Amino acid sequence: MQLRDDNLRRLDEKVFDVLIVGGGINGASAAAALSGKGVDVALIDRGDFAGGTSMHSSNLVWGGIKYMESGEFSLVRKLCKSRNHLLENYPSAVREIRFLTTIERGFRHHPLVPWLGTWLYWLMGSGFTRLPHYLRPAALKAREPVIETGNALGGFEYSDAYLHDNDARFVFNFVRSALDYGAVAANYVESLGAHREGDLWVVRVHDRIAGKTFDVRSRVLINAAGPWVDEHNQLTHQTTEHRHVFSKGIHLIVPRLTESRRILAFFDDDGRLFFVIPMGPRTCIGTTDTRVDSPEVEVTDEDVSFVLDNINKRLALTTPLNELDVIATRCGVRPLAVKPNGGGDRDFLNLSRKHAIDVDESGRHLSIFGGKLTDCLNVGEEVVATVQRLGIEVAYPDYRWYGEPPASVRDAFLHRAHLMGLDELTDEQAIEPLSTRLWRRYGLKALDLLEAIHRDPRQGERLIEGADYLRCEFELIRRREMVTRLEDFLRRRSKVEQVVPRAMLRDSPGLEEACTILFGEEAQQRLAEYWSAERGEIEADSVRGKLPS
Repeated sequence: MQLRDDNLRRLDEKVFDVLIVGGGINGASAAAALSGKGVDVALIDRGDFAGGTSMHSSNLVWGGIKYMESGEFSLVRKLCKSRNHLLENYPSAVREIRFLTTIERGFRHHPLVPWLGTWLYWLMGSGFTRLPHYLRPAALKAREPVIETGNALGGFEYSDAYLHDNDARFVFNFVRSALDYGAVAANYVESLGAHREGDLWVVRVHDRIAGKTFDVRSRVLINAAGPWVDEHNQLTHQTTEHRHVFSKGIHLIVPRLTESRRILAFFDDDGRLFFVIPMGPRTCIGTTDTRVDSPEVEVTDEDVSFVLDNINKRLALTTPLNELDVIATRCGVRPLAVKPNGGGDRDFLNLSRKHAIDVDESGRHLSIFGGKLTDCLNVGEEVVATVQRLGIEVAYPDYRWYGEPPASVRDAFLHRAHLMGLDELTDEQAIEPLSTRLWRRYGLKALDLLEAIHRDPRQGERLIEGADYLRCEFELIRRREMVTRLEDFLRRRSKVEQVVPRAMLRDSPGLEEACTILFGEEAQQRLAEYWSAERGEIEADSVRGKLPS
């Protein structure tokens, strides 16, 4: 954990231009934008980066077609432009994907109505994606035999985008970019509150790994704590225009239900959108939309039954899915930004994921409410403009802080990988060539992996059964990705925990070697810590009547 230790020392030694509390998508994109444009930035998170809402999404990068029904056309236009921008600048990570939507009898609109909506949606997205199509039930069945069309009136196909990897990984790459630009970042560092001393914020923080408490000083303080923004504002005595209300959403990860690389969309029994989403060798199904009072949530028996019941009604599966088919779950809250008296009178299910930035000009404090992954580049740019307005020098205001390396560099990597025969090492169950995956995840640093394999062919061996990760990747991850606990890798830097059943992971002989590479002398401690936490979850599920997979 050398990288984390070095950053902790730097947190304690200097005064920063900006300190960001919270390493989800809002905090991570803000850190990358500010540091890329020359601002001296520190970023802390009380857990791991992307450890809250940002690791529980549907992995969709979409323009918010559902908000058209509530008339939020300006928001949809803005999100469509953001989606297009991500597609252009992250071609390896953000991909266009087709949505196949089925409309059943009894739905509130005839299928032609939402189909016409997809055309308006396409136009609002500047015609950036493939054209929509109207489909009769027979055409739906022909495109996707797994759909149960007995009760279908028709449907439509249109395009949006999704993350080819996992959401938490995408978020972490912004953190890694900020580090590359000179920012200081540390996970498992909790803010205990802050106060002003002259022109500075003094934030009392607690290192949750070492147990040490110390102060961090900055000229501007940004509260990007996601669902916990209101909680942290209480610690810093901030009064804001907005607040959060919470919607809980869950997803279930099950064996692959269809070989097609498209998203199946339906309206559940309550009239809400839910999806069947490709997830590597698995399928992700969900989501729910339940109002809750707290960000701390868990999957309940009712949640699981609701998702399984709805999916079994709408898919023509040989054997209906049940609890034993669930490999993993995802459960988090959507923090929805509302005014202090808002969110109660309006239909809760129609509240959008728009973001809001409240600014205390005199105190040089920002609070970021709401938001979603699709809007991350806008959040970064807005934060830079606001920080500059507060008097912080932005040395390189026109620098483009986001995006993948140039295509010429990618092509050079792929050419070298081809000459080495790298793709011959691709696991037979993988959904893409190994060279494509390494470039998407590591960019320029993927060249270091080629060099490692060239020096020692053993570095090209797959280490964990059921997971397409090479031995050389763990050394790179150890040096660059601040993996502090085993879960940080298994759940967030990768999606191994989501696609490999617990029993297979526990029996994997390579997991212990991976831990040794990542943690050295602390390997056995981190491995025991991980399985102890897993056992606690299993026992809790058992009390609630669930069976672990």
